[in-house]
Amino acid sequence: MDIRQLTPDFAVSPQIDPQDLPAIAEQGFTTIVVNRPDAEVPPSHQVDAMQAAASAAGVELVVLPVTHITLSPDMGAQLDDARAKAKGPVLAYCASGTRSAIVWALSQAGKRSTDEITEIAAQNGYDLSMMRSQLDALAGS
Repeated sequence: MDIRQLTPDFAVSPQIDPQDLPAIAEQGFTTIVVNRPDAEVPPSHQVDAMQAAASAAGVELVVLPVTHITLSPDMGAQLDDARAKAKGPVLAYCASGTRSAIVWALSQAGKRSTDEITEIAAQNGYDLSMMRSQLDALAGS
């Protein structure tokens, strides 16, 4: 597992395996956000398998698949909602963690400066500089 802590209560990761869920729970994560659509993964890693593993580990699973079509500021609001309902730290994952970091960035626009958002992402290996104007625009609206 390659968990990258963006904030004390939120982290992102590349694809996790169902058998990782007990260790993720042991690290204190209470909610897992799936940002990867089922069409991208084999049945062993699709939502049904992840849900069974999450339930067995005592972790909540929230499904917010990100594609070019679904990626929007609304995804940031949905992530905020999932984080508000979480009983502890949240881990979001996709193929590389980039989409999860982008959704987090959208959720932070207007709450943190664009510089802070992009710096946090960069410190964790995600270059979100291409989002600067979008984050600035969202912060202004």
